[in-house]
Amino acid sequence: MPIRSYLFATAFALFASAAVAETGTDRAQSKAEIGQVVETFKAAIIGHDGQGLKGLFLENQGNWLSVLHEDLYQKVHALHPELPRIQQSNYAEFADFVSNAKTPVEEKFYNVRIETNGTIGMVYFDFDFLDDGKLRNRGCETWQLIKTEKGWKIAAMLYSSQGG
Repeated sequence: MPIRSYLFATAFALFASAAVAETGTDRAQSKAEIGQVVETFKAAIIGHDGQGLKGLFLENQGNWLSVLHEDLYQKVHALHPELPRIQQSNYAEFADFVSNAKTPVEEKFYNVRIETNGTIGMVYFDFDFLDDGKLRNRGCETWQLIKTEKGWKIAAMLYSSQGG
């Protein structure tokens, strides 16, 4: 067994019996903290703050996947059958795009739902992505977050793309 796995298993065994159930107040606090990550994310896009965006993610970790919605996929596939339905990227590329955008960019969030147990969390919402005030993309998005020593960080992001 690798040493990291052994240490994690040992720590888990030592503290499992001492675990305390999260209270409603703790859960509400965690949801509020995750909600602040959402607000910071939106503000960073509007402010072209790529460094601020990068700070919201687990450094050098995570997945960033875009999946074309069925209708859009059929249209794109008819014109470009070689293009895959799933696109992989990363938060650094998006942060660089935001930093270097020559026009105003904004992501609007709707129907935001947050779930957490105080250690891990999930955000799910509908979105519109605007570039220079024009709708460029819309869909659904989900983030998986973990609570680190430095606060909540986005570990993975998945979103559907329906086009604009």
